[in-house]
Amino acid sequence: MQDHIRRTNVLGVGISAINIPMALEILDAWIRQRHHTYVCVTGVHGVMESQADPELRKIHNQAGLVTPDGMPMVWLSRLAGHKHVDRVYGPDLMLAVCQASLQKGYRHFFYGGNEGVPELLRDKLQEKFPGLQVVGTYSPPFRPLTPEEDAAIVARINAARPDIVWVGLSTPKQERWMAAHLGKVQAPVMVGVGAAFDFHAGLKPQAPRWMQQSGMEWFFRMVTEPKRLARRYLHNNPRFVVAVLMQLLGLRRYHLDI
Repeated sequence: MQDHIRRTNVLGVGISAINIPMALEILDAWIRQRHHTYVCVTGVHGVMESQADPELRKIHNQAGLVTPDGMPMVWLSRLAGHKHVDRVYGPDLMLAVCQASLQKGYRHFFYGGNEGVPELLRDKLQEKFPGLQVVGTYSPPFRPLTPEEDAAIVARINAARPDIVWVGLSTPKQERWMAAHLGKVQAPVMVGVGAAFDFHAGLKPQAPRWMQQSGMEWFFRMVTEPKRLARRYLHNNPRFVVAVLMQLLGLRRYHLDI
């Protein structure tokens, strides 16, 4: 099905030309058909990480969906002629899927976050959406898992029979995890949503809606987490603007390597 979803080439990363209602429809079809794939929720950070890492770029381009997580992805998609595109922000997508789950009966597994975070996330979301089926949680250690540990967590996820595995490991770790576990994890869909775990668990504040819609959320996040995010945004954002201008002016061409 993902072959029929048009994409916008943003510096060699194919951003899916979708909005939240379209994403919900696509995810529902995958779950009903027991189709196995993963979703990258991608903004400037993911696109810029992919510039120096061809393997990460390939992981994005082989995903079932690469949602326009940041407003620059929305603006560039609309500029390319996809006028229907709206922001498909990870935290908003998670809430929309949880709401749909009350009727559809989706089963959820939360993988990621610091110790105790996925359980707190489960409790908060079940409080917000009574009847939400969360069939498992797991907070992995920061160190790499041994093959035996990895096999055990895959078995644990599969035994819980989720329809969706939400992965909160941050970019690019979560994208690598999903690609490496495609075919091992039997859930139809894995979705990498990064900071959505901390936002919906109530551990970090979200930017006001006007900042999210104006493309200024990065500034809010940088101010609230300067030690972790200042270097990322101050390094990535100017480079992204220059690279996109070069692409739009035809001074550099990017291919969607798959």
